[in-house]
Amino acid sequence: MDRPAAARPKGVGRWIETALLTLLLLGIVALAALQIVLRNFFSYSLFWSDELIRLAVLWLAVIGGVAASREGRHIAIGIVPRYFPKSWHKPAAAVSAGFATVVTAALMWQSYRFVADSYAFGDTVLGDLPAWIFQAIMPAGFALISYRFLLLTISILRGRA
Repeated sequence: MDRPAAARPKGVGRWIETALLTLLLLGIVALAALQIVLRNFFSYSLFWSDELIRLAVLWLAVIGGVAASREGRHIAIGIVPRYFPKSWHKPAAAVSAGFATVVTAALMWQSYRFVADSYAFGDTVLGDLPAWIFQAIMPAGFALISYRFLLLTISILRGRA
C-alpha cells in the first residue's frame, strides 16, 4: 500500500540524512585509518587529511543534530515528567520546544554571521578552497533544526503531540 503524499518528502529527507551520516562516518574512519597506515608504515602523510576530517566531523555533528531533531531524540531535560503533575507536562513541553526554537534560531543567526565573516575575509581551507562553502552547513542545519522545533511547538499547542 502506498504511503500518503505528505509522508514521501519526509521519507526522502530521512533517507538523505541517513545516507549522509553513513557516508561521512565511513569516510572519516577510512581516512583516519589510511593516515595511520601511511604515517606508521610509509613515513608519509596526506597533508590535507586532518583538515578534511575536522570539516567532516563538523558536518557529521550538524547533520546528526538535524536527524536527532527529526526523531525527537535531541538532548532534553526530563525534570518535568519526574517531579511535576501530569497536567504540567504539555505546557512545559510547549515552553521547552519554544525555547529550543529560539535558541536554535539564535545559533542559526550567529553561525550565519560567522560564515559571512569567513566569506568577507576570504578564509580558505584545504589549500585554497573558500571556507564558507564548508561552513555553510552550520546556519543551514540550525535553520532546519529551529524549523522542526517550531513545528513541534505548534503541534503541542494544537494538542497533536
